[in-house]
Parts: sequence; structure tokens; C-alpha cells
Amino acid sequence: MAEGFIPAHGGYQDLLAYQKAEIVYDATVSFCKQFLDKRDRTYDQMIQAARSGKQNIAEGSAASGTSKQTEIKLTNVARASLEELLLDYRDFLRTRGFCFWDKNSKEALYVRRLSKGEIAPPSNEEHKTNGTQGTNKGPTPDNTSHTSHQSHKVTFNTFRVFFETRPPEVLANIVICLIHQTNYLLDQQINKLETEFLENGGLREQMTEARLKRRSQQNRNDDTGGSG
Repeated sequence: MAEGFIPAHGGYQDLLAYQKAEIVYDATVSFCKQFLDKRDRTYDQMIQAARSGKQNIAEGSAASGTSKQTEIKLTNVARASLEELLLDYRDFLRTRGFCFWDKNSKEALYVRRLSKGEIAPPSNEEHKTNGTQGTNKGPTPDNTSHTSHQSHKVTFNTFRVFFETRPPEVLANIVICLIHQTNYLLDQQINKLETEFLENGGLREQMTEARLKRRSQQNRNDDTGGSG
């Protein structure tokens, strides 16, 4: 049976970039509901930017079977939307005189480990026991006893305890870390898609190749049948 020219596509739920973008969306919805006025234009803009990042990854994956150009375009839209969201969080911190975490700070490194599933999130009880509930401290390894070398499934629930106990400057920095991770994954995905397109072409080229192969096979069959 001849191989089809439409490649397997979809399955965006398995994309690490989509999983991270979904966390960013859920975190942004929670953040905006807690700390922004619904009448503020930024409220809707931030949620829509987060949604656009998530949705365009999914739509790009769904379109990949029939149009690599569309997949690349939508993935780039997702990347641009998350960059816009990143600027909104930075504006939130800057205009209120809050501090930005250095990318190599212990807080940022802890969030990255947590996001990778390398450690388990602390519970609400641990926050209360450590006396950190409602303080300005960021999440750090010193604030939790849940360290592990096992891999933990990472969702928004991984970070929910922080959104229930920490002030806005800490939460904004957490989401900034998550956006940076998501953007890094999207950059890798875009580079891979562009390379694959340059090497293999899009659906039109694959359809042409499939027709040529089919015609060549038919000609060989005709020649073999005629030689008897």
C-alpha cells in the first residue's frame, strides 16, 4: 500500500511548549482576577495574550498535517503573544516599584526546577509551618522540604499554593520565569519547523513527489506487463 503524503499531526497536548503555555494562561487568569481591576484594559489584554499563546500552539499543531507554513505562522503568533504578555508583567513590576528576579537568583532557579518537575510543590500546611504564608518571600528551596529527584507532573496546580499565599510581586516574577521557559521551547520548535520545511518542503511539494512516485510505479508496472 502506498504511503500517504499527509503526515501525522495534532497531539498538541503532548507538546511541552503547549503544556507550559497552559500553565501560563491559568496563572495569568488567577493573577488578573486577584490584582487587576476588570475595568482596566490591561486585565483583558493580559488574559487574551495568554490565551493566544496557548491556542495558537494548538491550532498550529492541528494545521501541521496540511500546511507547514500555517503551523510555522501560528507558532510564531503564539511566541509573539507570550512576548507581549511578558512585557505586561514587566510593566506591572516596574510601574509599582517592585523588584525583578535575576535569572540566576535562587528564587528563579527554584521555579525552573519546579517547572521541570524535578521537585514537588510545597503544601499549604508547609507554608504555614515555615511561617511564609502571606509574606514577601519568593519560593525558594529553603522554604520547602519537598525536594526529590523523581519527576513530577507539572500543571498550574504545581504553583497554586503560591497563588493562594504570595503577594503580586512574587507571583508576577513566577509567571515571568514560566513565560521565559515557554518562549525558549517555542524558539526551539520554530527552528525545527523551519529546518524541516527547508529540507522536506510543504504539502504541495510532498503531493507532487507522491504523484511522481505513483506515476513512476505505474510506468514500471506497464513495462513489466508489456514485456511478457
